[in-house]
Parts: sequence; structure tokens; C-alpha cells
Amino acid sequence: MLPRKGKRINVAGFYTKTGKFIYQTQVNSFNHQDLILFFDHFCTSIDKRTIVVLDNAPTHRGKAFQAKRKEWQQQDLYLYFLPPYSPELNAIELLWRQIKYQWLYLKAFLNFDSLSFYLHQVLDNINTKYSIIFD
Repeated sequence: MLPRKGKRINVAGFYTKTGKFIYQTQVNSFNHQDLILFFDHFCTSIDKRTIVVLDNAPTHRGKAFQAKRKEWQQQDLYLYFLPPYSPELNAIELLWRQIKYQWLYLKAFLNFDSLSFYLHQVLDNINTKYSIIFD
């Protein structure tokens, strides 16, 4: 039995090469405003110049999101956009693949509640029980 079609858990996250991991999940897709709030919250946790690597998702390229760039730069947060069709250059894509294909048990996909439970178990234990080494 698979989760009901259309009901998904979406995850947005920041993962630094030093292992700091901040994430947010929600059932609905992340829109521009959701990501803006997530980035605003992230800005409160940085203490030095920080570069966030982004793919070219429509929510990253929207006018509302782009309008925040100068404000974030004043808080030492800079955005770097990868070339189109190059997810292999984004380190967090490795993390998403590990979670989806290695760390989630098959029983996690039995139903939506199971998926939510096991996904949060993994996300809450990044860098303790689950980790990736970036070279």
C-alpha cells in the first residue's frame, strides 16, 4: 500500500559542509512565501558570510524571493545559483538521495503516517545516526 496520491511531505533544508543541518517539513508544497520565511529564520542563525547554493526551482527564481536578496546580503547571506540541470553540484542533493534511497526503511512507505514518522526520525538524527562525508 502506497501513500495516497497527492499527499506528500516536502522538505526544505540547509546543510553545511561542517554538518549543521536545519530543515522544515510541510505537507503542502513550499511556495515563495514559505521559502522566504525559512530563509529569514536561517539568517538569524548565521554569524559569518554564508553562501547558499540553489538549483533553479521556480520558487527560487520568483520575484518575491529575488526581492529579498539585497536584504539577505545585508545579513551576510548570499545566493549562488547552479547551472540548469546540474543537481550533482549541490551537496544537499546527496543528502536527499541518501534519505530517500538508503536511510528510509521500506516500511516507511506503507502509508502517510509511517512515512512522516520515519522521515522525521531520519531528519532529527542527521549527523548523529546518519551522516555524509563531503570531500
